[in-house]
Amino acid sequence: MELKNMVAMISRSGRQLQRYNKGHRQVVGCIPYRIVKGNNGKSVEDALEVLVISAQRKGKGMLFPKGGWESDETMMEAALRESVEEAGVFGTVECLLGKWHFKSKRNETLYEGYMFPLLVEEQLDLWPEKNIRQRYWVSVPKAKEACQQSWMKEALDLLVKRLESSATKIDEESIM
Repeated sequence: MELKNMVAMISRSGRQLQRYNKGHRQVVGCIPYRIVKGNNGKSVEDALEVLVISAQRKGKGMLFPKGGWESDETMMEAALRESVEEAGVFGTVECLLGKWHFKSKRNETLYEGYMFPLLVEEQLDLWPEKNIRQRYWVSVPKAKEACQQSWMKEALDLLVKRLESSATKIDEESIM
């Protein structure tokens, strides 16, 4: 899908196309990440930066881009769309990290959440939710500290473990 060539400057809204599974609203998201230059030979966690965004409601901390999975898109398309809408980043959506069940703290809604790693290839200057969200590249420990969603922290731990198991060392050729 060439989403990059057709970025809408407004986010999707409404629940008409929203997917549910046994009463659980299905949401998908990404952990946008990059490997930082100059960390050759260091651990994956030391070389890794992730992109966190501010929650829409003030005082609700930082999180990773995520939102509703709609019936007219694949799970991976939805994950990339949410990353573009909320964080203004494009990249390669990698294999699913996992599935979590959680409850909204605000209205007791039940959710089924899926998270994917997103290797960031481009960061946009303008994106649909630029005026309502801030984005920050942070270290893994800072992301764990800032993120208030325990299921997102678990997804981040899985990403680090996956990257550690797939890389014997960080080499300069694979670094942005």
